[in-house]
Amino acid sequence: MSDDADRLAVALFSEMLTADQLVRARLSRALPRGMELSHFTVLNHLAQTQAERSPTELARIFHLTRGAMTNTLAKLEWAGHIHIRPDWDDARRKRVAISPSGMAAREAALAAIRPIMAQAVREIGETRTRAAIPVLREIRIRFGAPEDDG
Repeated sequence: MSDDADRLAVALFSEMLTADQLVRARLSRALPRGMELSHFTVLNHLAQTQAERSPTELARIFHLTRGAMTNTLAKLEWAGHIHIRPDWDDARRKRVAISPSGMAAREAALAAIRPIMAQAVREIGETRTRAAIPVLREIRIRFGAPEDDG
């Protein structure tokens, strides 16, 4: 890799990492009281897929440890936002589904953060935003793939 390519890579990832921190902080502050960004992302996923998931599947989807996901799910269950039931095919496993309360909490969170996201897109411009999505998606796919150990 050339020096220019190295500098480009460092600049790109520096921008992405800084943007990630700033976006997370801004959206977290706007979320309804008591909701964390991790809660919203799980609720949003369950609402969009409309499918039950196991805690292990959710941990894999969000690239978290099972312990971290268990903690998030416990908080969501305590708040009444999800239902956790035994897996009827394998009693050792559990299945997670969003509850009506969770759907309402997700909608409240979206109502709080949607204006922030929409303003950013308006200020950046729809054309430039659309152009960025394939590049960001490709980076996500590359980093979501299993690492090469050799």
